[in-house]
Amino acid sequence: MSEILLEARDVHCRFPVDRGLLGRRRELRAVNGVSLQLQRGEILGLVGESGCGKSTLARLLLGLQTPTSGDIVLDGAAITRLDRKALARRIQPIFQDPYASLNARKTIGQIVGLPLRIHAVDGDRRAAVIAMLERVGLSAQMMDARPDELSGGQRQRVAIARALILRPEIVICDEPTSALDVSVQAQILNLLLELQRDLGTSYLLISHNLAVVEHLASRVAVMYLGRLVEIADVDTLFRAPAHPYTQALLAAVPRALPGERFEPIDLGTAFPNPLEPPTGCSFHPRCRFASELCRRTAPTPTRVGTSLIECHLATAERAA
Repeated sequence: MSEILLEARDVHCRFPVDRGLLGRRRELRAVNGVSLQLQRGEILGLVGESGCGKSTLARLLLGLQTPTSGDIVLDGAAITRLDRKALARRIQPIFQDPYASLNARKTIGQIVGLPLRIHAVDGDRRAAVIAMLERVGLSAQMMDARPDELSGGQRQRVAIARALILRPEIVICDEPTSALDVSVQAQILNLLLELQRDLGTSYLLISHNLAVVEHLASRVAVMYLGRLVEIADVDTLFRAPAHPYTQALLAAVPRALPGERFEPIDLGTAFPNPLEPPTGCSFHPRCRFASELCRRTAPTPTRVGTSLIECHLATAERAA
């Protein structure tokens, strides 16, 4: 049986929004009742459109944002009760933009070695930094270089080295290749996969690129308007997506061979205003299968086989 390492339990995160002097105060429900489990040693993909709440959920899991309600649990303990420094040693991020995430005034050696200094790690820190740089495909000669002397791919390798220097149990990768040239993306993804296999690290991989998720992840969670609408193993989700939103996302993915893709699906209206979410199922204004039940009543997450689906139609069909 797989061991649950990190878990979100009915997590909500709301932000108050003012509408000027005379406007009424409203709430943005960035994360709206999310329950999610990351198992030890797995790669879990998290996908969805911009604005659906992926990055907010990542900040919650990192302990950088406090939930409005619900719990984030690491290895059985609520992270709000853990020391921030101890938490950082166990969970590390890799950010989207390697040009913005590295301090331009520091050398590469200082950047990668900073976690060792903050956490007062014993031993030869310089040797540890060099070993990690070489592990991610960089040479020891780069120790004294600065970020502006490196390419985008090299900078992201530095970011990966910094994240892994403490050997964390979990790495949250927030669009780790989207800012890179296509020719470099595959190299970075293969590096992440190789390091994960060697170190046994658990990854939460956040990406708009479904091909990236299919290549790396073992399970996938699909997020829409602050909620998880489908969670399934990667083979099931890419072969037979259950939720209409997942189907639409996959239909937009280019495939190498004719006939390998789903028929295009029109999502209709634009992404709803998160300050004024639809009644009932949040996806129903864009769903070609929406019924009066969908417009009136929000579906509850239902376990069907190994998948978790939040859709009236999909759960009925899978259960039949």
